[in-house]
Amino acid sequence: MALKSVDVRPEPAAAPAAGKPLLKPEDRELARKLEEQAALEAEVAERELRAASLRAELSAFERRYLHFVGSRYAELDECKAQIAEQLVREQPGNERVREMAREARARASDTKSAAGEKSPQEPRAFQPSPELKRLYREVAKRVHPDFTSDREDRVQRQQLMAEANQAYERGDEARLAIILTDYECSPESVRGEGPGAELIRVIRRLSQVRGRGAEIEAEMQDLMSSELYQLKARVEEAERNGHDVLKEMVKQIETQIAVAKQRLANPQMPLKPS
Repeated sequence: MALKSVDVRPEPAAAPAAGKPLLKPEDRELARKLEEQAALEAEVAERELRAASLRAELSAFERRYLHFVGSRYAELDECKAQIAEQLVREQPGNERVREMAREARARASDTKSAAGEKSPQEPRAFQPSPELKRLYREVAKRVHPDFTSDREDRVQRQQLMAEANQAYERGDEARLAIILTDYECSPESVRGEGPGAELIRVIRRLSQVRGRGAEIEAEMQDLMSSELYQLKARVEEAERNGHDVLKEMVKQIETQIAVAKQRLANPQMPLKPS
């Protein structure tokens, strides 16, 4: 029986579905990289937010510390400087006493400078709203200077990011929204055309974003290893256990101030160790 011939020619490739043109390899890679970029930018923006929050929290804590404790230390050091200068008047020929007075006056000046002018109102802790956090994330994703290779654009972004950090610390949602809107509408935000050129820009931007992420982590480590952070952590831990460390420190310093003022009023009173 004769065998029938079989047609073994390959079937033609399926045509792309209507309305869905076949993507070129560079288009598919660009789409994939853009998704990667969006995810990485969101992650880095979250890190930026955590770093900005930590900076703002430390700044607010420092203001509280200086308001309650720093001003008292400044007053105490001023009393000590006056006592030392009083001793100089009592012992004008004693060079050691004169040197101690110079050191005490310098220390009092430094403490006063560090404490600054005491605010009549108690400084508040930093408590950002959800909207403030959202706006900062968007600014960090779109405006951060480490996410551009253009020199002029970078300068503009540096200025805007500095303003954004200040606005975030102040809790100024309106200013953050203006910064974001102004940059989005600027000519520098317009991108070129063509998947090839765009793919290169995206790859470079990914590298920049990864680099910025590493910088943020290093900055966070520096902040958390600072003396101010350690003091803040101890104070907050004590507060959770029902102890107001700053109030206790103020009480101790005010006791020392009272003793120092008594010594100024009564030069014959014996000096006690500080």
